[in-house]
Amino acid sequence: MINLHHLRVFYLTATYLSCTKAAEQLFVTQPAVTSQLKRFEDWCDLKLFKKKGRNIYLTEEGKLVYEQAKRIFEQESRVEGLIEELRGLKMGVLRLGTTKTYARYFMPALITSFHSAYPGVKIRLDEGSSLDMIKSVVELKNEVAVIAKAMDHPDVQFIPFSQEELVVIVCPSHPLASQGEVDVEELAEEPLIMKEQGSGTRKKVEALFAQHQLAPNILMETSNAEFIKQLVARGEGISFLVREAVESELKQGELATVRIKGHTLYLDVSIAYLRTQPLTRAGQAFLNILIGMIPNKEEEAGIKNIMARMLAEWR
Repeated sequence: MINLHHLRVFYLTATYLSCTKAAEQLFVTQPAVTSQLKRFEDWCDLKLFKKKGRNIYLTEEGKLVYEQAKRIFEQESRVEGLIEELRGLKMGVLRLGTTKTYARYFMPALITSFHSAYPGVKIRLDEGSSLDMIKSVVELKNEVAVIAKAMDHPDVQFIPFSQEELVVIVCPSHPLASQGEVDVEELAEEPLIMKEQGSGTRKKVEALFAQHQLAPNILMETSNAEFIKQLVARGEGISFLVREAVESELKQGELATVRIKGHTLYLDVSIAYLRTQPLTRAGQAFLNILIGMIPNKEEEAGIKNIMARMLAEWR
C-alpha cells in the first residue's frame, strides 16, 4: 500500500522542483526530504527524478506519477475546504420533523429565520404525526423535531417549547354553538372527526373522554387539519384542533368554538432530539435558535406569541 506521506513529499518536491522548498512546506529538514524521496523511489522501483548540476527534474515516469498525485492532493484540498464550510455552517443539510399543523403555521417563519443566519444549509422537512416524528428521530431519519409529546422514549430528549390551546370546533349553525359551554357527556354523543393515531391532539382528546369513562363517537380519522375544518364547516361532525390552526375561520365566522365545562385543554409542544447521538453543527444551531425562543415564565407561551416576538425582533 502506498505511503501517503511519502507521496506528499514527492508531490511537493515535484511541484517546486526543489527539496529545500518541499522541506519548508513540510517543516522538516532538507535531508529528511531527500531520505523519504529515496524510500518512495525504492518502493516504486522507479527513478522519478534526475539531476543536472544543482537542479532536479522529473523523469518521464515521474511526470506520470506527478499528474496523478496532483489530482489526489487537489481533491484533498477540496475536502479540507468542505470541512471548513461545514464547520462554519456555510453548507450542510438539516433534517427536521414536525406535524402538518406546525409545518403550515410555524415552520415557514422559523426556517426563514434559520436561513437568514445560515443561507448555505439545506433543510429537509418531514411531516407526520407526533408519534411518527419521534420514531423518525430514534431511527436517525431526522435530527430535531417540533412535535406534541405523544410518548416518552428513553433515547429522546424532550424540551418543553410551548403550550397550544385545543378547542372544540363546530359548524356555526350547530346547536352546540349557541350553548357556549357543554359537558363532555354531550360531546360524546356527537360524531367526532378525530386526528390520526399517534398525534398529540388525539392523545389529549382520548384522555379527556377516558377521564369521564366515556368513548368518543368517532366518525372519521384523518391527519389533514384542512380537511377536518371543511367537514366541520359543512356540519358533518365536530372536532378538536389547536386554536391557532382555526383562528382565521373563527374570525370569518366559518367555524365556531364551544367551551368544555371544567376543562381547558392544552397541547404540550416539545423540541425532540436524540440524547444518545451528537447533533451536527446545523442541528445544534437550529436547536439553539429554538431554545432561544422558549418563553420566559412571564411571557405567553403559545406559538402565535412566540412568532410575534420573533417577527418583532426581525423588524
